[in-house]
Parts: sequence; structure tokens; C-alpha cells
Amino acid sequence: MTVPISAYLALSALLFVLGITGVLLRRNALVVFMSIELMLNAVNLTFVAFARQLLAIEGQLAVFFVVLVAAVEVVVGLAIIIAIFRARDTVDIDDVDLLRG
Repeated sequence: MTVPISAYLALSALLFVLGITGVLLRRNALVVFMSIELMLNAVNLTFVAFARQLLAIEGQLAVFFVVLVAAVEVVVGLAIIIAIFRARDTVDIDDVDLLRG
């Protein structure tokens, strides 16, 4: 018994919507950061589902590169968040504009 591709796509769409909701509604930079990662994983799930359906390796190669970019994003993003926290003792996105000049 195999899972149909529509189930994978529905789960991917749900994860992507949850990620967008987190980015738009939350003010904490860490939660926004995790929401972006959730959206990237939703796209990865879509790539893998189509690669499985079409019996092609290209989707899985795309996932490899997305994971690579996400790893770099984690390093840079967390460094920025730590710098903001050290400067302001908060990771509230509304306070980021206070770092100017």
C-alpha cells in the first residue's frame, strides 16, 4: 500500500502555510527563523514527492542543495541573532531598527 502523491503535497502545503503564518505573526526572531526553516522543509518534501512519482533523481539533488543552503542560513542567521541579543538583550524583531547608527 503506497501513499498517494496528493497526501505528500497536502502535507507540504500545510507545513508551508504554517511557516508563512509563523513569519507573518510572530515577533521573536528565533520563531521567525524556525518558520523559514519549516517552509524550506515543505519545499523539500514537495521535491522528494515529485522525484518519487517521476522516478527521477533530480528532485533529490535539489533537496541536497536546499539543505546545504539551509545549513549556511542557520550559521549566518544565528550569528546575527546572537549579535542582536548581545546588543539589546532581546530578539524582538521590532527592536532591530534600534541598532542603526
